[in-house]
Amino acid sequence: MNSDYSQKCGIPEFQHSITGKWKITIIWALSIKTLRFGELHRQITGITQSTLTKQLRELETDQIITRYVYRQVPPKVEYSLTNKGKTLIPILKELNNWSIKELS
Repeated sequence: MNSDYSQKCGIPEFQHSITGKWKITIIWALSIKTLRFGELHRQITGITQSTLTKQLRELETDQIITRYVYRQVPPKVEYSLTNKGKTLIPILKELNNWSIKELS
């Protein structure tokens, strides 16, 4: 690989942050509105609870989403995009448009 390419290319870092079968789908769902775990799980057909938990934690570690825990009984937890995560929305919209046009 050309060293000039690796110095200018941010794709590997981007890929690291969104690697995972469901991360883009999670981000897309949260781009519409803040959701609770159960709501996300119902919206994303085929994802297991453990995979959703793992990928939410990774997205939180990468500061793409935020997890807010309400102090109440029973516990209530909501997930939403951070400002950093919101910057992905235009990119995902373009990917969605391309997919509909080219892959449908």
